[in-house]
Amino acid sequence: MEKIMSVYHYQLKVPNSFDNQSVRAYLSNYLLLPKHLIFSLRTHFRVKVNQKYLPMNFKIHAGDQIDLTFTAEDFTAPHQPLIVDQSKPLKVLWENEDFMIVNKDRGDKTHANQPDESHATLNYAAGYLDSQQPYIVHRLDQQTSGALIIAKNLVVVPILTRLIREKAVKRTYLTWVRGHFKQLSGTINLPIGRDLTDQRKRKINGEDAKRAITHYQVVKEVAGNSLLKVQLETGRTHQIRVHLASLNHPIINDPLYDVKANLQKPMLLHSWKVEMKTPFYHNSLDVTAPLPPEMKI
Repeated sequence: MEKIMSVYHYQLKVPNSFDNQSVRAYLSNYLLLPKHLIFSLRTHFRVKVNQKYLPMNFKIHAGDQIDLTFTAEDFTAPHQPLIVDQSKPLKVLWENEDFMIVNKDRGDKTHANQPDESHATLNYAAGYLDSQQPYIVHRLDQQTSGALIIAKNLVVVPILTRLIREKAVKRTYLTWVRGHFKQLSGTINLPIGRDLTDQRKRKINGEDAKRAITHYQVVKEVAGNSLLKVQLETGRTHQIRVHLASLNHPIINDPLYDVKANLQKPMLLHSWKVEMKTPFYHNSLDVTAPLPPEMKI
């Protein structure tokens, strides 16, 4: 991908799996571009096949070169300028021209809540990128450390968001919880909603509860605690924390859901691994965020 100011240009080759498909099918089903971007490419003749514009219904073939050009006019959604914060180095685990995976520190917010606020991971990303605006596509709780995906341009934001929504991004967490499990693996399928007694919290079958599914596997047991590998099928606020607490296995030192929490010590939840294919190029990624010292109990 080549970037010139606010112009993004991609040169791609049609894979064998999309031989004899239409231009529209390639853009929609292979590149996962949303309809409004496909519309802009079509109306402004900014999608070319072997250097020529073809109508959306024309067939393309394996090996054909596809040129796509996106400009600022394709994106109408305003975004809040970020405060550039270079007070802390960003821990970049992997990056390309479109996005990066960073290792968020426990205690840092994913993004600032107020326009004049800084010291959040997205502010550090703005400092790292200097003149380039970062964009958030998913979040980690403030007390959760580990792998976080951050977009570098608006083109890739809807693609990454769709990949996460459709479970094409596999995110694995590690967490230490209280107690031992009778079964070494299992699935928690309990709806989660708001807790009307505490606006900070969520609860099983709370207000406006939504479907929530969490898969866990016991990795090892130490004294009266268990290390779990956790994967989410849905992405509700505090999902891992609420689901494990509902089994009477709260995350150790969870300030909201662990009644035995030592608030002077860290909550032991870490976003450990991200597995996915990169937008546009479909290269396989397997990125691991190193464990912070407190996780190695």
